[in-house]
Amino acid sequence: MRPDPAEDPSVPATSGIGRCNAAVQWCLLLLLSAVLAGCLELASIPAALLMGPMVAGAFVGMNGGTIRLPLPALRCGQALIGTMIAETMSPGILVTFFANWPLFLAIVAAVIAMSTLSGLVMSRLKILPGTTAIWGSSAGAATSMLVMADAYGADIRLVAFMQYLRVVFVAAAASLVARYWAQVDAAGQEIIWFGPIHLVSFLKTAAVAIVGGFLGKWLRVPAGVFLLPFLLGSVLSVSGMLTIEIPEWLLAISYAMLGWNIGLGFTRPILAHARRATLPTIISILVLMSVSGLLAFVLVKAVGIDPLTAYLATSPGGMDSIAIIAASSKVDVPFVMALQTARLLLVMAVGPSLARFVASRATPRR
Repeated sequence: MRPDPAEDPSVPATSGIGRCNAAVQWCLLLLLSAVLAGCLELASIPAALLMGPMVAGAFVGMNGGTIRLPLPALRCGQALIGTMIAETMSPGILVTFFANWPLFLAIVAAVIAMSTLSGLVMSRLKILPGTTAIWGSSAGAATSMLVMADAYGADIRLVAFMQYLRVVFVAAAASLVARYWAQVDAAGQEIIWFGPIHLVSFLKTAAVAIVGGFLGKWLRVPAGVFLLPFLLGSVLSVSGMLTIEIPEWLLAISYAMLGWNIGLGFTRPILAHARRATLPTIISILVLMSVSGLLAFVLVKAVGIDPLTAYLATSPGGMDSIAIIAASSKVDVPFVMALQTARLLLVMAVGPSLARFVASRATPRR
C-alpha cells in the first residue's frame, strides 16, 4: 500500500509536508494526533486515542508526508493490544458460543459471502482490473489477502486501498454508533495514566505479548501478532495463571501506532491510482456494513444481547481496531471478541481458497 519513492517515480517524495525532514513530520503528526485525540475525548467519542492518530496520519499522508511507522513498533503495539483484550475473557463466553454456534457460523459465513459477492460484481462490471476486486473485498485478514493478491497477480496497491478503507469506515462508524446511538460516554471513564505498576504482573504480561507476537509472526498466522497474544493471554488469564497489567500510557501509545499505521497508508499516489474505484469501493463497504447491521439485529433477537455488542461483533473491520472500540465501550467484550475471532479463523481457513475460486471465474469467458 505504501510504495517507496525510490522505487516508484510516481510518488511525490518532495511535495507538501514531504518537503520537511522526517523529524518535523513526526512532530507535526504527534501534535496533530494529540489535538485530535483530545477533541474526540472531549466529545466523548470511544477509542479517541485510536481515531485521533488515524485521522492525523491520513492528513499527513494525503498531504505528501513520507514518514512510515517502523514495522517492529507496529507489531509491539498489536501484541500489547491483543494481550490487553485477553483480560476481558471469561469461561462463560465458551458456553454462549457453543450453545449458539450454528447461528454464529451462519452470520460469519454471511459476511464472507456478501464481501465475496461484492468483489465479484465489481470485477464483472470491470470497475477494477482483473481479480483485484475479489481480493480487495475479502472480509478480514487483510495481510493474508495482500499476500495472496500479490501471488495471484492482482494490483496490490488497489487491494490494500480497499482493505484499509473498509477498516477506516467500520472503525469510524462503530465509534460514532457507540457514542451517539448507544450513548456511551467515554469522557465519564476516568483514566489513571501513571498509576502504580505491579512489576511482576507487568513483566509477565509483557512476556506473554512478546512470546505470542513472536509465535504469530513465526507461524505466519494472519493477524497472528495480535491474535496469538490474545489467545495465549486469554487462556492464562481465565486459568488464573496470569494477572494482566499494562499501564494506560503504554496502551495509548499502542493505540496511536495502530491509528498511524492505517492513516499514513492513504497517500497521494494511492488515492490517485484508486480514483476510479473509490466511489464503487465506498458503496460496497456501505452495503457490507448494512448487511452486518441486519445480522446484528438477528443476534439481538436470537440471543438477547444488547444492540451495540451485536453491532461490534458483526462489524467487518480490523479485529484490533474493533477490540479497542469494544474495550472503550460498555459492551460484552468477550462476546465481541469471540465472534470476531471466529470470523478471522474462518477467513483464514476458507478465505484464500474461496477468493481464488471466485477470482478464476470473475472474468467472463469469450
